[in-house]
Amino acid sequence: MRSIMKMLHICVLTLLAVLPGAALPADLDVRAIHQEIDRTVWKNFQQAFEQLDGTALNAVYADQVLRVTPAGIDTQNAFKQDNKTRFLTNISNGDRIKLDFWFDSRRTNATTSYDVGFYRVGITTPTGRTDHFYGQFHIVLNRIDGVWRIVQDWDTASIGGRPITAEDFNRQTPVRFK
Repeated sequence: MRSIMKMLHICVLTLLAVLPGAALPADLDVRAIHQEIDRTVWKNFQQAFEQLDGTALNAVYADQVLRVTPAGIDTQNAFKQDNKTRFLTNISNGDRIKLDFWFDSRRTNATTSYDVGFYRVGITTPTGRTDHFYGQFHIVLNRIDGVWRIVQDWDTASIGGRPITAEDFNRQTPVRFK
């Protein structure tokens, strides 16, 4: 009898591993949650970035955020002031910014989403020269008081010591918001 229970336990664990959605509530509409996150976070993030609006960009983040970059770990929200300062410099220089990104994977439940993807930032100077920068992001979002906010933000310009390039970015079509 013990071996039958052990076998049944293994079968259930295997089934859950093969069917990752099986552990989610049947009424959870992940697609609708992604649409809400896209509308309330990602669209606003992209618009704020392209409009060089540090205040609007910071508004998509939670009050307390863990921000990790190759330069280090920020647990004091210093990046929020850096967003404003960087955009003021861009405005002063007469730069225009275009942000494109796409999702490589998204894992979501009713209160948390883990979004991974690739981005391209194009900075165009007043002379018309455009420089592109590429990277990968890992973002954790939480529903806080009914509103989705970024609570953890990690990005890098290289994977395994290899710089992320246009070739990496061009593997997928960027997200387009209506």
